[in-house]
Amino acid sequence: MSELRFVHLGFGEDAVDYREAWEKQREVHAARFADEVPDTCLLLEHPPVYTAGRRTEESERPLDGTPVVDVDRGGKITWHGPGQLVGYPILKLPRPVDVVAHVRRLEEALIRTAAEFGLATTRIEGRSGVWVLGDPVEERPSYGGLSLDFDPRLTDEEFDPRLSGPEYAPSNAGQRREDRKLAAIGIRVAKGVTMHGFALNVNPDNTWFDRIVPCGIRDAGVTSLANELGRDVTIAEVLPVAERHLREVLENAEPRPREVDRTPGVPVRSPGGAPADAVPAAAAAGGTGAADAAGPAPRGAVTA
Repeated sequence: MSELRFVHLGFGEDAVDYREAWEKQREVHAARFADEVPDTCLLLEHPPVYTAGRRTEESERPLDGTPVVDVDRGGKITWHGPGQLVGYPILKLPRPVDVVAHVRRLEEALIRTAAEFGLATTRIEGRSGVWVLGDPVEERPSYGGLSLDFDPRLTDEEFDPRLSGPEYAPSNAGQRREDRKLAAIGIRVAKGVTMHGFALNVNPDNTWFDRIVPCGIRDAGVTSLANELGRDVTIAEVLPVAERHLREVLENAEPRPREVDRTPGVPVRSPGGAPADAVPAAAAAGGTGAADAAGPAPRGAVTA
């Protein structure tokens, strides 16, 4: 990819209104599509705001009538606000667009950022974002009968089978205590250029999440660097570390679009080996790794 440019839109007292930042994204997106600017990552904080992706259900919105901004990314509802480092990487991806690979790169940069502060994080199969795994549950004797544990792969509509592989921790089907999300990711790809991005919880007031069902996931919690490390952590402290890892991962990435075998009768396969018509790079599929096609210009959305 091209050299990555960082733009600081505003932090702290200069936090940027969500709609204002959204309009800025559109401007940069149009300029990047026209090759008027290089790949660009907007970094900022927002004043408190709830944003809802296209698949948000009414039952997941605040019950007290708190205003929500409906946005054009995939997925469901989340919160942005003080103490949360928000990044909007606006990058031109190779065609055919591989949305999941882009999500994995963002996750990798944030995993490295957390590691530099001494916090071990990971991915969880079927779900986007960066996670702190719950502690293992002590083995319990089996007395037979009905088990009350459930497997998210079978019961969770947000489970995306494309988000799997050796770099993912297994789904939590009762073998761990509650997993905790440190960073959410929600993207959109239009005309081969990405929009929206990530939200890394540094030291926010996580009680804001109590009013909603974050990302539509009911069986997991939300955490922050400050909460996990047991000390105060500031945006100013995290910002240069996150920038460095984003640059390392995004600039040095070698995107490999799906290999297309034109042999008659041989299905086109995605990088993960599944038939491309079963797991397309631009097809609606659940809430954690979805993309949607709109004519010849692929658009994609991966949830928070």
